[in-house]
Amino acid sequence: MSRTLDLAARLSHTLDQWVERCCVILLAVLVVTVWTGILARYVLPWNLTFTEEMARYLMIWVALLAISMGICRRQHVGMLVLFDRLPALLQRVLALSFDLIGIAFFAVMFFYSLTYVERGFSQSTMIFGVPKGYPYLILPLASGVACLQLALSALKDMKRTSPQPALERT
Repeated sequence: MSRTLDLAARLSHTLDQWVERCCVILLAVLVVTVWTGILARYVLPWNLTFTEEMARYLMIWVALLAISMGICRRQHVGMLVLFDRLPALLQRVLALSFDLIGIAFFAVMFFYSLTYVERGFSQSTMIFGVPKGYPYLILPLASGVACLQLALSALKDMKRTSPQPALERT
């Protein structure tokens, strides 16, 4: 069992590193796109209308991918005032319950987002003219990765005596 939990921890860490790299790249492209749009609008005599739409999709992609990073690092929003006062066994049960609820939520989101992506391929974006299914692909991708990270984080927590909040982790 210990080998399985160690494998889950390594897999979670590796997946987190890849998602983090993707977010950094997307965020860098987002910053360059926004600054290009600002320069084109106020400084240079260019008419670059694509920057607004591109920045919108990039921001959505970064935000949705970052969900799995917060899950992996247990940095999502939570109030620990009452949770910390509970006995360790009840903390573990509650943490596992929250993980299962999260897995169910992201699994439903994954399932319904596939239909959304499929319908998006019959529509096109305003400026680029590409099918909206491509930007919408982030919905099943991010929800699938979040679901996987929740499952791996639940396995990692099984190894600990009590769930640890993000601030206490090393």
